[in-house]
Amino acid sequence: MITKEIREQFPILGQEVNGKPLTYLDSAATSQKPISVIETLAHYYKNDNSNVHRGVHTLGTRATDGYEGSREKVRRFINASSTEEVIFVRGTTTAINTVASSYGRANIGEGDEIVITPMEHHSNIIPWQQLAKETGATLKYIPLQADGTISLSDVENTITAHTKIVSVMYVSNVLGTINPIKDITEIAHRNDAVMMVDGAQAAPHMKVDVQELDCDFFAFSAHKMCGPTGIGVLYGKKQLLDKMEPVEFGGEMIDFVGLYDSTWKELPWKFEGGTPIIAGAIGLGAAIDFLEQIGLDEIEKIEHELVEYAMERMSTIEGLTIFGPRNRAGLVTFNLDDVHPHDVATVLDTEGIAVRAGHHCAQPLMKWLDVTATARASFYLYNTKDDVDALIEGLKTTKEYFGHVF
Repeated sequence: MITKEIREQFPILGQEVNGKPLTYLDSAATSQKPISVIETLAHYYKNDNSNVHRGVHTLGTRATDGYEGSREKVRRFINASSTEEVIFVRGTTTAINTVASSYGRANIGEGDEIVITPMEHHSNIIPWQQLAKETGATLKYIPLQADGTISLSDVENTITAHTKIVSVMYVSNVLGTINPIKDITEIAHRNDAVMMVDGAQAAPHMKVDVQELDCDFFAFSAHKMCGPTGIGVLYGKKQLLDKMEPVEFGGEMIDFVGLYDSTWKELPWKFEGGTPIIAGAIGLGAAIDFLEQIGLDEIEKIEHELVEYAMERMSTIEGLTIFGPRNRAGLVTFNLDDVHPHDVATVLDTEGIAVRAGHHCAQPLMKWLDVTATARASFYLYNTKDDVDALIEGLKTTKEYFGHVF
């Protein structure tokens, strides 16, 4: 499927914004949805809407089959060894908080260490800050190199025999850095620590094999990979999930409830209290079908070509600073001299170009970069070089608007 055919699957991209064709370059925040996902959600609500696992009637059976069928699609998508290891959650944030609240509180104590990096999204910082405060553990950071990467020698020096949890993002949502997760995991395991991976910016864009990575936990969100908002996945190794306590209690996750004591269902349902996000999970399954039809290798190739072209063209704009390493995932974070990123984004929006501006939920990284905010253009499978060209023209317009000279 060529990019033109791919774009035609996304109805939202055919509109005009401020009288200009929409150029959507904010997929790192949330991706657009193909018609197959939209129609799958509509079909569920029109035909199959019912609660799962409870009723024996036909609608309940169809809803349950769709919900659990999507769990199997996720298992295959990330190559988990069993559907017992696939927990449906609200998103990456919920997944990380679940690990911190359940595994963390049971296994972390005073004198232990939690290791992360300064490039992490707030969702992979704050849960560990809170856990460290509650338990007396020490929160440590793997230092960054000048280009925004991390070296394995620094990983070796930061992780010690006192480290119990290492939690690192696979791909930086600001720098585009692709971290050596498999190597970091090996170092963590050598020190008897567990490895948590924030895969929110990885799962939509590249093949993920959790067994090959050997990580203990992996989290990602559907809305960044052509799926609905409000649904995501926590993968965990079965031997760890078996020992963990649920963090939400109520219907659906119970086996037996007495007046003074209760027992839980087996995996994965003991972590899915209450009515689950049924339509969202089914929509995630449709998104996986769509991505696999195109192929993750092809998606990665499209993004690599776009980011190379974008960096080449953006480097010709005087006064524009690009942050992050040369080899990166499909996004470019930048600033224009003397123009606030919010102003850059506002002017670009008048040209129909959607980019992100702000701290990108990465304030420690902004401090490391010595900026208060940045602008970011992020690419996905439906973007083309024409979108990059529109961005370049929009940036020239921005410079002219603010009185800059080329």
